[in-house]
Amino acid sequence: MKTFTLGIALAVLVGLMPATVAAQETRPPEETTVEDIVVLGTPLREQVETFADTVVAPPHGRGPARWSARSGICVGVVNLQREAAQAMVDRVSEVALDLGLPIGEPGCSPNVLIIATDDASALTAALVERSPNAFRPPYSGSSRSRLQLRRFIESDAPVRWWHVSLPVNSEAGGIAVRIPGYAPPQTGTMASRLTTVIQNDLRRAYVIIDIDQAEGVTFQQLADYVAMVAFAQVDPDAVLSGFPTILNVFENPTIAFGLTDWDEAYLGSLYDAELNQRSANAQSGAVAALMFRERRRAEAEAEALADAPSE
Repeated sequence: MKTFTLGIALAVLVGLMPATVAAQETRPPEETTVEDIVVLGTPLREQVETFADTVVAPPHGRGPARWSARSGICVGVVNLQREAAQAMVDRVSEVALDLGLPIGEPGCSPNVLIIATDDASALTAALVERSPNAFRPPYSGSSRSRLQLRRFIESDAPVRWWHVSLPVNSEAGGIAVRIPGYAPPQTGTMASRLTTVIQNDLRRAYVIIDIDQAEGVTFQQLADYVAMVAFAQVDPDAVLSGFPTILNVFENPTIAFGLTDWDEAYLGSLYDAELNQRSANAQSGAVAALMFRERRRAEAEAEALADAPSE
């Protein structure tokens, strides 16, 4: 029997659902052992730049998008038992707060929609078929390609995700692309040939969990994985073996209890970097540069602590 409720999921797409819905049993978390992960033989800067280039997957021709403090975050969970759903909402919201993002009040219209099901491909196909514009709005820079949307539908991964973003004027906050039925775009004044006032804001994230495929990880690991892919445009096809990230948890459940220092450094750099470069590659480079400085600082502190005489 299929446990997902298509009508409920569709209702959330148009903002009619509360933050959590009880529907499906979850298994209690299991103990897991965390092992040290070390990337050997590659300088830190190169590690960081490789990771930042590999992990990010914005729409073609756009720089990395992030959630804006103007819109805030409202997390909705469908098809989990009420306590598990609330725990998922709380953890994802906690990560949002750590990134400086405001959280919506109870009953807000979800813009981060997390759906659990035992038939993820069928559910995803039905949602896209019923509301195609919700996944690929009719304006430039909204989402990845039709081919990527097809891969999203047909994925057999334990967790799949899809982001919708909007180019906006960072100074005025207005829409910066032409959308049918809306006022002309606010492109603003360009600062120089190297910089721009246009930024890419995330507007919606869909995260679909295949309950059967997700067995073998703890609830905490699953919730942190969901948070990672909700707040960053992670490439689902990225090969990240060798990096100490929660994104490898389904291949190696012992990699971490949750978000690693590496993950937190990437997310923090994504949300702290000044993404005002015209070049999409330069924007990704700005994230990598900030992440490198953070990881180098953390390593220096760890070395100093290790060298300090014990009392």
